This record gives sequence, structure tokens and C-alpha cells, in this order.
Amino acid sequence: MTTLVHRRVWGPLVAFGVCAAVVLLAQVPYLRNRVFYVWDDSAVQFMPTWHHLGQRLLNGDWPPLLDVDGWMGGNLPAEALFGIWNPVNLGNFILVSRFDDLGLAALVVKSEILALLALGVYLVCREHGAGRGPAAVVAIALPFSGFTLYFDTSSWVAGLMAFAWLPYTWWAARRAARGASSPLWAILFGALAVTTGNPYGLLGVCVVLAALLVENWLRRDRSALVRLFLIGGLVAMFVPLVYLPLLGTSSVTMRAGQGFASDGILMPRLSDLLSMSMPSHRPMIRTFSLDYRLRSPGVYFAWFVVPLLPWLHWRRLRERWRELAGVLVVLVAYALLAAGPSNMWMFRFPLRHLEVVYLAIGVLFAVAFTGGPRFDHVRRRVGLTVAALLLSGWLSFAAQPWQWRQHAVALALLTVGVAVAVALARWVRPQATYAALVAGVGAALFLQTSWFPVNLDVAGYGFPKKVSELKAQALPHDGTTFPVGTVLPGNVGLVADLKSTGSYSGMSFREFATATCMNYKGTTCAGSFGQILAPTAVDGRPLVDLLRVGTIVVQNDVLPDVQAPPGWRIADRTATHTSLRRDQPLPWPGGRLSYASPGVKVTSDVSPDDRDESVKFTKDRNPGSLVFARLAWPGYRAELGGRELPTRQGPAGVLIVDLPADVEGGEVTIRWTPPGLGLGAGLALAGLLGAVAYALLTRRRPRRERPAPAAETPQDLAVANA
Repeated sequence: MTTLVHRRVWGPLVAFGVCAAVVLLAQVPYLRNRVFYVWDDSAVQFMPTWHHLGQRLLNGDWPPLLDVDGWMGGNLPAEALFGIWNPVNLGNFILVSRFDDLGLAALVVKSEILALLALGVYLVCREHGAGRGPAAVVAIALPFSGFTLYFDTSSWVAGLMAFAWLPYTWWAARRAARGASSPLWAILFGALAVTTGNPYGLLGVCVVLAALLVENWLRRDRSALVRLFLIGGLVAMFVPLVYLPLLGTSSVTMRAGQGFASDGILMPRLSDLLSMSMPSHRPMIRTFSLDYRLRSPGVYFAWFVVPLLPWLHWRRLRERWRELAGVLVVLVAYALLAAGPSNMWMFRFPLRHLEVVYLAIGVLFAVAFTGGPRFDHVRRRVGLTVAALLLSGWLSFAAQPWQWRQHAVALALLTVGVAVAVALARWVRPQATYAALVAGVGAALFLQTSWFPVNLDVAGYGFPKKVSELKAQALPHDGTTFPVGTVLPGNVGLVADLKSTGSYSGMSFREFATATCMNYKGTTCAGSFGQILAPTAVDGRPLVDLLRVGTIVVQNDVLPDVQAPPGWRIADRTATHTSLRRDQPLPWPGGRLSYASPGVKVTSDVSPDDRDESVKFTKDRNPGSLVFARLAWPGYRAELGGRELPTRQGPAGVLIVDLPADVEGGEVTIRWTPPGLGLGAGLALAGLLGAVAYALLTRRRPRRERPAPAAETPQDLAVANA
């Protein structure tokens, strides 16, 4: 009884310690570089958009489906990766909106997600029989592995959020499969992974559930197979809600028709795993700048893994291979993906798969290290460790010989660290070993953030990170602004009170991007100035009118000495930018109507929200049309007195509503609904109700206890549970 109480008290304390340690370590990159967590996509896409969406949520706008002023990046369900259906994401949006300093907001939210990830890793290690100490060490180390820290956390935070829910799904599904807990948890965690909107979360859920099916098939547990199939089916019911709008919109985006390709970008080699413990190693992997080497430690895992391989209880893995079969399946599957082509449909950059490889390796390491290192054949193990250290050092030196000082320091850390860890285990106690390993994680992180304070493999932006500063420094503008060059890249305008046609989009609207010479970051080429002023097929009106642009801001070094065209004037000229404004205001200021064909007289135009608009008009007996400064995303419907009117794309993809000849007037109402939203919402609700029903049906069934932590002797078992 005393032992049971001890376990129940000690277990939550260790889990809390894991989270606390990760939160503390997460401050190190921020203290070394205050914009570490506001880098690349986090700077121009995620943090500004989260701040904006948080304000919309506080104003009662839920779900935030369309931001019509966001243009290419305003279709939130099609973008998917903002995870607008994920309740944890929505809470973080609101949290970020309460901050003025986006750098500090990023620190708080990303520390939270890293701690969440660490707790999940700890739980999945424990579920597979690892002791508390080794599970805690792996859980603290994994969030600070190279790709997870320098790419997902610093920049691509949607990937971090998707990865964070994967170990929870694995842990809960495995427990549910063996009848140790309610299937409701596995379904909810799987749904959280799916609704982050990042396809890597969905991929991870599929691979983990498939791996558990293999594991339980090998164990001949038919009831577990049935449970897993039911869990997978109910989780799958949340997928249409997230991805039907994306698929239904793909016909008008840049992402349509993607298949398999290889360009070498962020494609690791499996041989890079030999250097997973060298904090100074920069692998020979092609980057976005077409450089042949990463400028950050993208394949680093943890300093102690390779040096301690000779000291592990390998026999334990052989004896328990059926119980660990799921881990091996995940490891092999993701290793193959990491070594695969650079583009596979929605999945790009195979380096992203490496963090799940490390999750599987971490579980195996924690199981094999439970009870501390082995001390038989000590000389042989010392020799193998020395060989492993020399090989790691040589591979790092071979890749960057001019960084030999960094490699020497890293090699010294590994040598001293493993010596101290082994000595503590032999002459003190294993718990001291685990503390030494965690201290080494902090030391390696300090060195890496000194050597690599930013991830130079992706873009950095120098604008202020405080919302108040962005607003104070915003360029003068009137109405919608069109940028020529780089004004405020991505979605930064959302927090700077700048309604810009430029926005960051992972999808992009093909016709709009082509017509305006705009890239996915919302910046344009010098030729865009002439393109938006050229006549279009809509009665010769220039595109700048159809978009209802009130201000054009030109970057001087992109288009020097720009002159105002007829109907425009130069309102402001600085050393970097020139602003042009209209001489006369645009008509119909109440909505987004930008053109009415001859014979159509508009009496009112009202746009109560981003998805709806109504126009009252009269017209003659000839066919006519109305053009709106909205992108014609799939899902628009126009009605006149209950009669559906045809809609189509106009120049640059703007929305056009055609008025038949027999229509003489009335009120046209347009409304946008994401494709597949109704079906997706219905299936998600059915999945949630099914999960609750399934949990209630299995609530009273007897449950099997969790497997005891792996141990070779009663003494080892006592240590593992201490």
C-alpha cells in the first residue's frame, strides 16, 4: 500500500518536473536572441495572424472563416494550418492577442507547447515500460532537438503543434487498446492532432495507429485490434472538417495537382543519424538558398544518445520486441519518409519527418536505459564509447573543418558528460545520472544558441515586434493598400491596421498571384505597378479599381522615381517608400462592390461581415454584371429573391455576379460558405458523439494494468519506480 501511494505521489511530481524543466530551458534561446521565437513564418504569418484572430474571437467572431481583406491568405479553412477548429489553438490566439510584444507572446505560447510536447513524450515512454528517470531525460531533451527547436519552434510552429499531440495520441491509443483506459482520450487526442490543420499531424496519427495494429496483431490480441479500428474510424470523422475546404478550394490555388518530385531541399541522409549527438554538427543538406549545408544543427537529437549506446540494456529490447513492435514500425516508417522524395503531395521537406524518428529512438533509448547503464564488460563499453565519440567528431569535422573549435568543445562536452553520468550511476545512484544528463541538455542548448543564435536557413525580418510600434510606423494609407515591392511582408499588416492586398498564403490564389505579380509572402515585383493600372476585360477598367485600392505604396529601390498616373497623386515620399492616393473617393463605400455594368444602377451596397454582402439595384432589359473586390473562392452563392444567380471569376480572380436580362432589379445577396463545411461539421459532431457513446459502453469493463517498467533485476525495478 505504501509503495502504491508512493508511486501515485511521485509520478505526478516527476511529470511536473519535466514540464518545469522544459519551460526553464525554453528561456535560453530567448535570452540569447529576443527574436528567436519570432523568426521567418512565425514573424510574418503565425504571430500576426494569431493576434488578429484572437481579437476577432474576443469580438464574438467564431468561427473566423474568411478575412476578405486578407485576399490570398484570407481563406482560413483552405489555409488549414491555423487550426481554427482546434480549441487549444483558439485559446492561444486569444492569449497572443493580449500581448503588445509579439516576441514575448511567442515565448509564452511556444514554451507552453514545448512543455506540452515533453509531457506527451514522457507519458509514451512510460507506457512502453521505461522508468521515470530515463523517460524524463528523453522528454526534456526531445523538444530541444535540432529540427524541432530551430525549424518548428522558431519558425514553422504549426508543425510543432501537430507534433505535440502525436505522443499523446500514441500513449492514449495504446492504453485504450489494452483496456487500461477509456478510448475517449485516444479519440480526443487524435482529433486535436488532426484539427491543428497541419497534414503532418494527420500523417502521424495514421502511422501510429497502423503501428499499434501491427503490434497487437503480433501479440494476437483481437480485442485490441477491434478497439484500434473503432478509435481510428472515429478520429477519421474529424478529418473532413479540416481538409474538405482545402481540397474543395485547390482548383484555384497554386497547390493544385501536386505529386511526387525531388529537388534536394531539406532531404537528409540516414547517415546523418550518426551525428545526432554532436551539438556543433551542420549536416550536408541542401537549403532554400540552394546552399549545400544547413546553417543550423538540423539533425541534432540529444548529446547523450550516441555515447551511451554501449551502456544500454540491449537484451531487454530483444526480449520485448513484440511489445515494442509499434515503436519499431514508427521508426522504420518515418526513417523511410525522411529518406524519401522532397515532395509527396501535401508533404514537403523530408527533414520534417526526423523528429518522429527521434521520438521512436527516444522511446527505445528510455526503455533500454531504465535501471541505469550496464557495468559488465566495462572496458569493452568504454572502448566502444570512445570509438563512437571519435566517429561523431570526425564526421562533424569532415563537414565543417573550419569550425574545429566548436567541434572540439562539443566533443569535450560529450566526453566529460558521459564520464560523469556513468561514474554517478556506478558510485552514487542512477537518479544522479539522470540529473547529469538533463544538465548536459542545458549545456548543449547554451552552446548551440551561442553558435547558432538564429536559423539562417530560413528568412529573418527586421521590423518591430511590438504591435504599438508597428502601428506607429505604419505607412500613411487610405482604404485598401497595394504594395509594390516589400512594404510589410506577409500578414504583418493585420496588426498594423493596414488593409493590404498582400498577405502570406500557403495556398495562394493562382489568378490573383499571376495578375499582380505577387508571391506567397505578399510581396510583388516592379512590374506589378503597370499590371494593376492596365485596362482589363471589364469595360477597360484597371485592376486597381476592381480591387478598390485606395493607396499604392511603392518601394523606392524596386521602382525608383515613380510618377502618379492620371487620377492619382503622390501623397508621401520617404527615403524608402512612395505613397500614391486617389484624387477622388471610390463609389459605394458601404461594401465591396467595385463595378456595375452600364444599365445597372446601384442604390445601396452593404457588407455586414466578411462572408455576406447585399446590393440593391435597378437595371434595364439587357444582361448586366456586378463585380466585387473579393476573390472568387469556391463556395460563393448569389441569390435574388430566392433565385440563384451565376457567379464566376473576373480579372485577377475577383468575384463577378451575372444579372440575366429578365432581371429588372431587386436585392442581390451573396454569401460564402467553405466547400464541404456542412458535411465536415456533421461528421465531426457524429464522431464526437460516437466517441462519447463508445467511452460509455466500455466504461465498466475491467481494465488491465500498465506494464511494469522494464528492469532486469528487483533492484533495477525499484530504481525505475523510485
